[in-house]
Amino acid sequence: MHRYGSRSDSASDISRYFSKAVNLSQQETLGEVVVELLREGKRLSRRAICAKLMYRLEMACTPEQDAHYRELVGMMFQR
Repeated sequence: MHRYGSRSDSASDISRYFSKAVNLSQQETLGEVVVELLREGKRLSRRAICAKLMYRLEMACTPEQDAHYRELVGMMFQR
């Protein structure tokens, strides 16, 4: 079932995630993820951003990277 206005809801959700990013590296990471998705021609959604962040979390090499990506993934599930 299609929900009217879902595109604007998605855009406002994504902008809310950026506003929750408290430090510059969080904003930079979210920006990189968004750019990657757009360059791949994928639809920008919370699910797509989460998938990219989860992949980066799996590939994290240091405890700092792990904590960074865990925090960003956690932000994606807050409303």
